[in-house]
Amino acid sequence: MKIVIVGKGGREHALARALSESPSRPELFACPGSEGMADVATPLTDIPDIPALVAWMRDHEIDLCVAGEEAWLALGLADACHLAGIPCFGPPKRAAQLESSKIFAKEFMTRHQVPTGGFTVVDSAEACRAAIQSYPTVLKYNGLAAGKGVAVCTDAAMAEEFIDMVFIQKQFGEDKVFVEEFLEGKEVSVICAVSDGKALYFTPARDHKRLKNNDEGPNTGGMGAVASRQLLPPETIEQIQREVIDPTLAGLVKDELHYRGFLYFGIILTEQGPKVLEFNCRFGDPEAQAVLPLIEGDFAEFLFQAAKGNIAPDLIQFHEGWSVCLVMATRDYPRASGSGDLISGLDTLQEGRVYHAGTRKRADGGFETHGGRVLAVSATGDTRESARDTAYAELAKLHFDGAQIRTDIGTLHF
Repeated sequence: MKIVIVGKGGREHALARALSESPSRPELFACPGSEGMADVATPLTDIPDIPALVAWMRDHEIDLCVAGEEAWLALGLADACHLAGIPCFGPPKRAAQLESSKIFAKEFMTRHQVPTGGFTVVDSAEACRAAIQSYPTVLKYNGLAAGKGVAVCTDAAMAEEFIDMVFIQKQFGEDKVFVEEFLEGKEVSVICAVSDGKALYFTPARDHKRLKNNDEGPNTGGMGAVASRQLLPPETIEQIQREVIDPTLAGLVKDELHYRGFLYFGIILTEQGPKVLEFNCRFGDPEAQAVLPLIEGDFAEFLFQAAKGNIAPDLIQFHEGWSVCLVMATRDYPRASGSGDLISGLDTLQEGRVYHAGTRKRADGGFETHGGRVLAVSATGDTRESARDTAYAELAKLHFDGAQIRTDIGTLHF
């Protein structure tokens, strides 16, 4: 089997690694991929767009395309694959609006009675200020923003900072914002493989978005994650299935969205029950780097079947223990990315897995930083403590100047 993974970050490296460990031993390519992923997937760095990728896949008789990055889905990757007769595990453009348009997602949830917070849509700085009735409040940019388009504002100064970034500086482009009800509770990420109204949910995870320990500091794309089937009690998982996942699947079918792909539920567990904060139409990052090491079985064949409309749960199993993922970021992240700092220790890891997100190969064969979130280190264990301790022991072997890490991933009680 020949598979193309679309994307270039740590999530795609984790997908490629999990697929490479399948008993069916697929031949893997990544578009554009990266030099850090080349250990498991051949990078396709000279393919500029979707038509060129589809033509390349047809010429090379690719059996399956797996969507990693959300931007390709928003541009119609799955639609183009369908027209070319190539199975794609990723939803069509219309369905991908569940992520590319937060307003579309909110209207979908309202229509199908999927529990979520109340919201008001605004299209200017003045309207945004007027819609804020109290603090804390949540401000969300409607379109794609690489995981940085959400601000939980505890006061007017924080709200003004977000308003300036979106409406004045236009850092994410031209789109609307909505002011959302602040929901209090613990957050959890539940990722499902969805195919024509049926789904298999993967191991639940908890992402840590804040830059600093104790969930303090600015929001980021994610500084680490913890995953385990033990993260949630069985009754909570059943409630999420009944109140969130089932009505979402029914809504996808009713709206004829023809959804085949990963579907990420960002959920907050409130006193009133689970409520959806957001959908993503692909695996989360860094959740992928925590969840995917827990998969056993033929992941490649599972995705191939799901892309053709068949969820086959017997093809994969999930380790019942824990996985902890730790992210190393550059000194100025998230304010700015960084590049050019030598990364040492990559050849010394023995028990953990390293996923490249923002690295670049040097002339001497080593790697240097080339992005904000540079690397992720993941480790598994039978207990949360053993997975955490192994992950941090392995992370301690790596170094680059100015590296930022959190030292409390896997230590906070859920």
